[in-house]
Amino acid sequence: MLSSAISFSLMGVCVKAVGGRIPVAEVVLARSAVSLALSIAMLRQARLDPWGQRRGLLVLRGVIGTGALLCVFAALARLPLAPATVLQYLQPTFTAVLAWLLLGERVGPRVGLAALLGWLAVVLLSNPPELMQLLGPIAARWLGAGGPPLPLLGVVLAIGGALFSAFAYVSVRALGRTEHPLVIVFYFPLVGLVLTAPLVALQPVWPTAWEALALVGVGLFTQLGQLGVTNGLLGMPAARATALSYGQVPLAAVWGWLFFREPLDPDTALAMALVLGATLLSLRRSARDR
Repeated sequence: MLSSAISFSLMGVCVKAVGGRIPVAEVVLARSAVSLALSIAMLRQARLDPWGQRRGLLVLRGVIGTGALLCVFAALARLPLAPATVLQYLQPTFTAVLAWLLLGERVGPRVGLAALLGWLAVVLLSNPPELMQLLGPIAARWLGAGGPPLPLLGVVLAIGGALFSAFAYVSVRALGRTEHPLVIVFYFPLVGLVLTAPLVALQPVWPTAWEALALVGVGLFTQLGQLGVTNGLLGMPAARATALSYGQVPLAAVWGWLFFREPLDPDTALAMALVLGATLLSLRRSARDR
């Protein structure tokens, strides 16, 4: 899970590097093509049947994952890297609830408190005026002191990506009972390629040399991240495993400052502290759990 956090943070850098000139569907297509080639090579080396047993659920996982990528990549094009990553990593909250509802995994009070901290980070970053008026002048002064609100569409896309990611992660937990991790990873880019190819054909944009390199990086780092996530989710409860991926949040702030000169404002810094606190709460285990 920690290796996936590093890989996905570098994926975000590559997505941001194309600067929004390349359509989101084309970025997902490039990612799918690179990941599919790597997946086929790894399956052949492992001498595994790529088609798996529960093909319907494998395809559904690919559809959900592709929806998550479209939302996340679109959010990265509209938001600074650090806030976009903070919002995206609401997914452990969604994952914990979905794993409880769909897989019967127990959710303790610490996860509930972690969820509250995560949503407080959303309020802090989005800073909607209507909500600030509802909270009152003191809360509004404390929560909205760092800067202008983020674009609403970017916030909605990031939260949508987190929700889709949570559904995808829970489906991986279910598939892990019958499928090899490489098979699960193989279906994701395969379905993504099928879904995005028609969209790209309608409005293709030829990338420059640097953009092509960034698109290859998107595929490479996403593949590494998916391998880490899939193996991590098969070895840990879904809520606890995805909480480890919060390590991507401070990395995104570092990459945003280093590569794109994005300042770290007080709102984003406090939101980062909130989600990291949520991580620690999610990772702590009670004596009963141990």
